[in-house]
Amino acid sequence: MSEFQDLSIQIEQISHVEEQQQPHILNQLIEQGLESGSVALILEAFPIEQRVRLWRELPLEMHIEVLTDSRAEVRFSILDALSETELKLTLAKLDNLSLIEWADSLPDEIITEAISLLEKDELELYDQANEYDEEELGRWAERKVIAIPFNISVERARLLIEKYNYEQPTHIYLIDKNKCFRGMVDYNNVLRSEPNERIYKLILDNVTTLSAKLSLAEAVEAMERSSFSALPILDDRRLLVGEIDWKFALSTQREIYESRLMAGTGMDEGDDLFAPVVKSSQKRGVWLGINLLTAILASVTIGLFEDVIAQVVALAILMPIVGSMGGIAGSQTLTLIVRSMALNQVTASNRVALLKNELGIGAINGLLWAVIIGAMAGLWFQSPILGATIALAIIVNIITAALFGVLIPLVLDKFNLDPALAGSVILTTVTDVVGFFAFLGTASLVML
Repeated sequence: MSEFQDLSIQIEQISHVEEQQQPHILNQLIEQGLESGSVALILEAFPIEQRVRLWRELPLEMHIEVLTDSRAEVRFSILDALSETELKLTLAKLDNLSLIEWADSLPDEIITEAISLLEKDELELYDQANEYDEEELGRWAERKVIAIPFNISVERARLLIEKYNYEQPTHIYLIDKNKCFRGMVDYNNVLRSEPNERIYKLILDNVTTLSAKLSLAEAVEAMERSSFSALPILDDRRLLVGEIDWKFALSTQREIYESRLMAGTGMDEGDDLFAPVVKSSQKRGVWLGINLLTAILASVTIGLFEDVIAQVVALAILMPIVGSMGGIAGSQTLTLIVRSMALNQVTASNRVALLKNELGIGAINGLLWAVIIGAMAGLWFQSPILGATIALAIIVNIITAALFGVLIPLVLDKFNLDPALAGSVILTTVTDVVGFFAFLGTASLVML
């Protein structure tokens, strides 16, 4: 049974008891090992009032973890329901990383309040994180790492490590007197080594260092290729900024996937399952409006050939085929290019070759399906001219779809726009307009 199946069962367990018993069931699951990320997903599955009640009854030490693991709107729905006293008590528990995670999804007044409640050390770490942009790895680095001099003995290293109040580490980072990174050692090796041995002799080989300016997607890719559970993050001067671990990489990868999945419909990965009706309708309404404009453009194109459609009714019957074939062909190319861009596989050196390859695929599929659809249409309506007309439109539209399926995401990316968000809308409009124009325009020339 998968983890997600388990989660659905746990949600059912909580839902099928009286509301006053629900916190008790949830806390029992937590005692059995349910982690904060799973708790966050469970809370999201409940309407806001029940969600807030369940969160209040969680163990105090899990309050911040669960909120940090929640989606942005879910987190705000809980914080917004708290009294002023409850909110201050909650914000006072924040550390720098949690506040960084929350900062872009909460009103300025709440963030200002949270900053004022940060301890001095946490505030310094928060300010350091804000030196980097949201998409840069340095902003999200775990700065609470153990860094010790590289030239001391193992015995001295153990004493220094004990002074840190962090959880038992997996790796220790070695730095020189200028705080520059010199290597990484396994904590277990430190415990097993002779006390008089120099710590730098335990440095691990083949450790990948990550630039603080690296994008999150590139950092996740580096973690996937690494055999270590954490990797060091360095700035331009090779000073140790912090680390990234596999848990953060996994969470980031999930967010990237969800954002691309939701973006195609104009929604955000942080959207709440039980978001207020008016707010959700406004957000989705904007996207529906954009689609209406593109549909009007396609309708205007059809309207230009009103006379020919009126005289040849078969054209109206066959038009959806032209639009549909171009749309699916374009979506295939667009999906491939967007995925390749997300994996940093598309570069300036291979764009032309990629375009030629997609055009070749479009030409072959265009010719193949043009023959099939043209023959079917010709036999159906007993008109070879009609069959040839739709065949030509299919060829033109599928090749156009391949061309713009490559060009649209590249152009959008150049202007720092998300290809997954706007690409499908633009591409659908292009294939509809080009396909209808080719089909109806050719028909007006040869059939009237």
